[in-house]
Amino acid sequence: MNNSPIGIFDSGVGGTSIWREIHKLLPHENTIYLADSKNAPYGPKGKDRITELSIKNTELLLEKGCKLIVVACNTATTNAIKYLRENYDVPFIGIEPAIKPAALQTKSKAIGILATKGTLSSELFHKTTDLYTNGIKIIEQVGEGLVPLIENGEIDTPEMENLLKIYLKPMLEANIDYLVLGCSHYPYLIPKLKTLLPKHVTIIDSGIAVAKQTASILESLNLSTQEKTSGDCLFYSNGNPEILNEILQDDFLVEGLVF
Repeated sequence: MNNSPIGIFDSGVGGTSIWREIHKLLPHENTIYLADSKNAPYGPKGKDRITELSIKNTELLLEKGCKLIVVACNTATTNAIKYLRENYDVPFIGIEPAIKPAALQTKSKAIGILATKGTLSSELFHKTTDLYTNGIKIIEQVGEGLVPLIENGEIDTPEMENLLKIYLKPMLEANIDYLVLGCSHYPYLIPKLKTLLPKHVTIIDSGIAVAKQTASILESLNLSTQEKTSGDCLFYSNGNPEILNEILQDDFLVEGLVF
C-alpha cells in the first residue's frame, strides 16, 4: 500500500490548487487527480446529489488503488465526507474554509468568506463558524458564477472582474482584514483579488493545511511511500482536458475519462 497513489477529487479543475500543495510537500508520493468538470459546480446542488457524486468519485479512485482520498472540494467535504468516512475503509481528508485562523488573527473584527452556496448552507460550516467567530462580524458571499468562469479558463476577463467587485463591495464596506476563500477553485483568483483588495487584507485558503494533514495521516498510518524518486502524477477529467492542461501549466498527462 505504501506506493499506492493518493487520490484527490474535486468538482472540476479547482482542486488542483490543493494537489499543488500536496505535491510540493510530498513530491515522492504518487497522485491521481479526478476533475468532475461535467458536474461543476457542486455548490448549487442539494446534499443528496453532492453525496451521490462524491460516492462516484470515491469508487473510481478506489478502483485505481488509492490508499487515501482527499476531498479537495469544500462543498463535497461539508455535505458528504461524513457519509464517505462511515461507508468506505480508507482514510479521507476534507477541506473546509479556514475560518479559525482568520477569526483568531483579525484586528478589525470583520472577516469575509467567499464560498459556494453548498458550503455556506452546510451544517459543518455553521458549526465551525459558531465555534470560532463570537464577537466577529462575518460577511458571507456566495461566489455565484465564479466556478464556471474558472472551468472555462476565463479568469482574466472583464466578467470575472465585475463579479469580484460586486462580491467584495460589502466586505470592504465592513472593513474586513481577512478574506477566507471557501472553494478550492478560488485560489486561482488570488492574483486578481490582490488587485482589487487593499494591501492590509490577508487572503487565506486551505491548501497548505490540507497538505500537512495528508502528510500527518500517511505517517500515522504507516502509509508513506519509501520511494525517493519523484512520484507519478495522473490527471483525469470528464470535461475538456485542455482546460486542466492550461491550469496545470506543466508537463503532466491529462486524460479524458467518461465518469
